Parts: sequence; C-alpha cells; structure tokens
Amino acid sequence: MHKDQIIEAYQFRHACKEFDAAKKITTEDFDFIMETARLSPSSFGFEPWNFLVLQEPTLREKLLPVAWGAQKQLPTASHFVIVLARTKQEMAADSEYIQHMMKDTQELPENVVQQKGAAYDHFLKNDFSVFDDERVMFEWASRQTYIALGNMMTSAAMIGIDSCPIEGFAKEKVEDILAAEGLLDRERFGVACMVAFGYRKNEPRAKTRQAKEEIIRFIG
Repeated sequence: MHKDQIIEAYQFRHACKEFDAAKKITTEDFDFIMETARLSPSSFGFEPWNFLVLQEPTLREKLLPVAWGAQKQLPTASHFVIVLARTKQEMAADSEYIQHMMKDTQELPENVVQQKGAAYDHFLKNDFSVFDDERVMFEWASRQTYIALGNMMTSAAMIGIDSCPIEGFAKEKVEDILAAEGLLDRERFGVACMVAFGYRKNEPRAKTRQAKEEIIRFIG
C-alpha cells in the first residue's frame, strides 16, 4: 500500500457508536482481521490473550445491562469481540502456559528455555516489578492485548470496516456472565476490553487530534 492509503485508513477509522445491523462482515474479511490479532507482537512473545467472538444474540443481550459503553454496539455490530488477558498464575515464569509457549510454540531448546525463563522471571520481579500484585500483573498482560486491539482496528479500517474499542463495562459483572456461560475460566483469564466491528450507520464528525508539535519531541 502507498503511505497516503495507510493514512486514509487511519482517517477513516473512528469509534463507531452504532452500526448498520443489516450489513454483515464476510467470513473472509473477519478472518483477515483476526489473523492480524494472532500475528501481533507481545512481550517475550508470550501472547497473553484470547479472543471471544460473541455472535449469539441472547448472550449479547445478557451483557447489555453491565456494558454501558456498548449499548448501541452490542445489538448492531456484525461481530463483537471480548478480549481476554491472562492472569498472574498463567503468566508466571514457571507456569504451565509459559513453559508450553517456550517449549511447544516457540520450540526453544531446553537450555534456551532455562535462560529465557530466568530472564523473564527477573523482568517480572525486578525490571518492571509487577509480579507482587495480581492486579498489576493482569494490567500488564492487558496492555499487551491493546497491541492486538490496535492492529485489528487498523486492518479493519484498511478494508473499509468500522470498529469501536470499548472499556465502558463492569468488569466483574461481565466476567460473572461469561463464567456462568462456561466461556471464562477466571483462574486463567480476565476481561481486558471489548471491540465491535461492522459498517457505520451514520457518518462521524471530523477527526480531532493534537498537532504533532504538541506531542512529538526529537532529541538530538
């Protein structure tokens, strides 16, 4: 793509508050969006995420009372995704999940597994000092899911699909509903954010952003 086409996609993207419920994203296009999430980078390459694509109307209805920021998106979005982040016990250096990632997914030799595991453990406990607090560990994992979130929204915009990232919800109540439905193991995952995809019902107002001089500083 040309640079001006990429900027055009960023200009096109906005937080779509209401979608045209009659327009559905094709399987091919949504698979493309989700593939950009799957290919997203993460700290140490440990991919601390899962994605729940909620297409069941009754489940979306159950979420409405506890998701004030998705009142128009839940009923109208073509696809609605809940982004999950892994918990402290999942992200500990010696956890089954992290060991699986290094040995089976990354296919590292045993000596590298030991070295990388030790470096990762030091990072958690010393460099970033996140390991002592369960919520801080979850928020650290959640921050990484936002990399995938951004990539999903950008890739959608590049093919003319609208999106809306959503944090307006009662986290514990959403998790209660998902757990009751058998969709969430709270020992392993928590809800990081939500994102809706579809086609806009109304045109948005002009995009507003600070000037680059206000936010970018070149040193040297």
